Amino acid sequence: MIDYDASGRPAVRVGDSGPARLLLSEPTRPFEDEPTLDFLVRARGPWGSVETPVRTWDGDGLDTFLASLAEDFRGWEGARTWHSLCYDLTLSAEHRPGGHVHPAWGIHDRAPLEQWHFETTTVHPAGEDMRPLAAGIHPFVTGVAE
Repeated sequence: MIDYDASGRPAVRVGDSGPARLLLSEPTRPFEDEPTLDFLVRARGPWGSVETPVRTWDGDGLDTFLASLAEDFRGWEGARTWHSLCYDLTLSAEHRPGGHVHPAWGIHDRAPLEQWHFETTTVHPAGEDMRPLAAGIHPFVTGVAE
């Protein structure tokens, strides 16, 4: 779900109804002449919390990836995957029986350390109920509200 931080920048909440919650926030363009987009990803749950900066090349198509999961509400075989430019955020989504999409969100320590890896799965009803997540990511990565 799309939200806005205190400075008016978009933030996206994922998994509000489950044991784990993610927040993608603080989108910034560190280089004026390049489409590099950095943001912060935080995961919180009863086990604790983890956060790391994520670097993408103009969002790396995260909005398109999530929109394709919403469009294919009838399901697909196997896992569909996505990753950020530096692999600090990864997604592996499966469509499970009962009409639900299960994206596994991987949050990784940045190279060269790569000392830790965290993964949590959120569950979303397929189709129309998946669209708000996909729609929320679009203005987050593009900086353009629809």
